Amino acid sequence: MTAIFVTATGTDIGKTFVTSGLIRCLRNRKKDVDALKPIVSGFDPAHAGDSDSGVLLRALGLPLTDEEIEDISPWRFSAPLSPDMAARHEAKEIDFEQLLSFCETTIEETEGALLIEGVGGVMVPLDQSHTVLDWIAELGMPTIMVVGSYLGSISHTLTAAGALDGEDCDLTTIVVSETAGSHVPLYETVATISRFLPAIEVIALPRLEVGADHPAFEQIAKSAGLL
Repeated sequence: MTAIFVTATGTDIGKTFVTSGLIRCLRNRKKDVDALKPIVSGFDPAHAGDSDSGVLLRALGLPLTDEEIEDISPWRFSAPLSPDMAARHEAKEIDFEQLLSFCETTIEETEGALLIEGVGGVMVPLDQSHTVLDWIAELGMPTIMVVGSYLGSISHTLTAAGALDGEDCDLTTIVVSETAGSHVPLYETVATISRFLPAIEVIALPRLEVGADHPAFEQIAKSAGLL
């Protein structure tokens, strides 16, 4: 069994796009794969199919039911805010130890590959004292980080990579997911990040052109040890 954590430098960067693409890539190659999106904010039950959870369920070939959504996303909040704020708006709190236990139990029970998609960026707060970085560090999983190609992304990427390195997290792959409307060249962004982080594989994903069978997903899967 191989378990991978998918994080990002921020929200709406492309985590779900990458995670669902990896799922389809593995399924197309007859590999067993499962996924979790434990925490979702901005979740609207009336439009569950458009949520990150819904996108992952479609990629997995599973029905969009309340039970399936609960199985992969037990912490769901309606406000499109950081998880700690979104939970507080509903008079709730994410129990960090329960979150870890949920992930660890699923890792133990999964026979094939398991993708755990985080929420927001590396430093997004989960509760009063924990961030996504703490979540990654405690699980000790190899990590894919999805970044954009917008102006400023290089700084965000190097900062997030430094935070992960500071906690001895195993960042195996950086995916530069093309940003709509950006005038910053995608492949020059990849080259610059690679120059500063030579030990990490940096892969361009021209998401404005690709389908689920794009070779970049196979490259990402191989870099992360999924193939």
